[in-house]
Amino acid sequence: MRLDKLISECGLASRTETARACRSGRVTVNGVPVKKPDTHIDPDADRVVFCGTPVVRRQFVYLLLNKPQGYVSATDDRSAPCVTELVPPEYRRMGVFPCGRLDKYTTGLMLLTNDGPLAHRLLAPKSHVTKSYGFTVEHPLSEEDIAALEAGVDIGGYVTAPCRVTLSAPDAGVIFITEGKYHQIKRMMEAVNNRILTLERLTFGPLTLDPALARGAWRELTEAETEALQRGDKENHNRNL
Repeated sequence: MRLDKLISECGLASRTETARACRSGRVTVNGVPVKKPDTHIDPDADRVVFCGTPVVRRQFVYLLLNKPQGYVSATDDRSAPCVTELVPPEYRRMGVFPCGRLDKYTTGLMLLTNDGPLAHRLLAPKSHVTKSYGFTVEHPLSEEDIAALEAGVDIGGYVTAPCRVTLSAPDAGVIFITEGKYHQIKRMMEAVNNRILTLERLTFGPLTLDPALARGAWRELTEAETEALQRGDKENHNRNL
């Protein structure tokens, strides 16, 4: 592996910054200054130090973000700011991306990672990962509305899978779904002649929105959270259905 690629993937610096540090003698491999950033090294055997900081290879990172309104679930978009802009540049250099999508004006829990295989598994329809959303709607929901939503409604040529709805007020509550169709909850409410006013994702599989995180704030997953995702915790994924 190239030296500058390793340092970039670890989020310590861009390749340009690494080249500059090499020229000034601030990068060492096994204690020896290296001037050429394209030097090939063994990341598992060689000891690399960048500007006094040991370079420890991290293949994957997992971030829990409390998404605010106005951000799109993308890594690059010319029309609106992206959720990846809310995390430090070192994580962007490591290639993090949003695992799944939340609408521009939907808030709440979002997983950012550079672990493509894990993201694919979590988002695959056959995984049936449970996601819950707190909502408010324009009109009170009747018992008939809830029964229809829970049984499945037609959202334009597609009937949604069974879900669960709990109310905290006539026009507010939590909905638990295992799908992720485009604007699904908005379209489900429209199917019962209602309209979403606010929508916040509260859980995603075994992950729960951290109440200590302000809107736009983030943190790395705990070891327990990461392990739950990696082992495909089916019990947690489906605990609310």
